[in-house]
Amino acid sequence: MAVKADKIWMDGELVDFEKATVHVLTHTLHYGFGVFEGIRAYQRTDGQSHAFRLDEHIRRLYDSAHMIGMEIPFTRRDLTDACVETLQANALAEGYVRPIAFLGSEAMGLGALNNRVRVAVAAWTWGAYLGEEGMSKGIRCKISSFNRLHVNVNMAKGKICGQYVNSVIAKREALAAGYDEAIMLDVNGYVSECTGENLFFVRDGRLITPPYGGSVLGGITRDSCLHIARDLGVAVEERLFTRGELYVADEVFLCGTAAEITPVREIDDRRIGPGRPGEFTSMISKAFFGIVKGDDPAHAEWRHTYRV
Repeated sequence: MAVKADKIWMDGELVDFEKATVHVLTHTLHYGFGVFEGIRAYQRTDGQSHAFRLDEHIRRLYDSAHMIGMEIPFTRRDLTDACVETLQANALAEGYVRPIAFLGSEAMGLGALNNRVRVAVAAWTWGAYLGEEGMSKGIRCKISSFNRLHVNVNMAKGKICGQYVNSVIAKREALAAGYDEAIMLDVNGYVSECTGENLFFVRDGRLITPPYGGSVLGGITRDSCLHIARDLGVAVEERLFTRGELYVADEVFLCGTAAEITPVREIDDRRIGPGRPGEFTSMISKAFFGIVKGDDPAHAEWRHTYRV
């Protein structure tokens, strides 16, 4: 996927896309000490644009920074405004927004404590992360040979740059083997999450997902799906489960800012349910897209509106 835009917000000002550069000795490039977010902006059927759950994403960015001991030199309001400003500067009625906070190039070494904290916000057009066909027909997943990092090894609740190497190697393994996505287990063998998405499955009319207290990221789309399911009267469980339960699930779907709601038709060469998006997946997906792209008035508090 080629990324292109007109402007990027860098350390408090908009700069040309080609000029938004950093030095090769940027500390975070070498050691991964940084935090980031992924946010989608949508245009609804009435023409209104909004950044989906923007305040919650910015809050998580600051929570992630606090977890690793990083002080972001801007207020939350500054970065909320920067996200909207970047969308507007690129004339994006809808798109994907990537805020990132990272350490500069003043010093190298793990113990470099005085490097400047830099902040950037980029925005670009990004379609279906796992493909339009995957959204409509379902994707093929593989249980990864790499485990999701233990909660005492990393800050599982933070979107921390270096931690995503764990996801990258799992994703590359799955793609090389001919699958669309990897499903990662925790170190005890229970299903955790995918490389960039949370996971749900349906069995006998109940929607089940791993518990927040485990190694999963507290996904904002995950939280949205839980709210939507309860709004629809669907019984929800947050509990531990094994890969075997996924194999015999009636339905499985993934969710995340990039992936939105993506059904799974196959795991480890085993067909899931009928091998196509199921009733509950379709129902939750319809409700989600009705809120973000349609005319459903529900959860207006999730929509941070802006003008292009």
